[in-house]
Amino acid sequence: QVQLVESGGGLVQPGGSLRLSCAASGSIFSINHMGWYRQAPGKQRELVADITSGGSTVYADSVKGRFTISRDNAKNAVYLQMNSLKPEDTAVYYCRGTHYEYDFWGQGTQVTVSS
Repeated sequence: QVQLVESGGGLVQPGGSLRLSCAASGSIFSINHMGWYRQAPGKQRELVADITSGGSTVYADSVKGRFTISRDNAKNAVYLQMNSLKPEDTAVYYCRGTHYEYDFWGQGTQVTVSS
């Protein structure tokens, strides 16, 4: 059973930075896609960024130039460096891993951007 565990969320002031981490346990293969999604209150869950095992990345337009996704294939871990945070980035951030027919989600970590 693969489990994804996120860490690194918290409260930060506008303009600040946070780094989220997600580690997969129980996996014996390198997960094809690992990514970050977020869900704000009253809104649908949306893609923030995704990275393949080969290093190809995709970003939501709203975070381009501010957020950077990276991964460590050996650890099946994915990271999200978030800079220049805005109040509208406030949400629960979820880690996701997809590998062919498999689809794994973490429990989520709260990110709050507020003064």
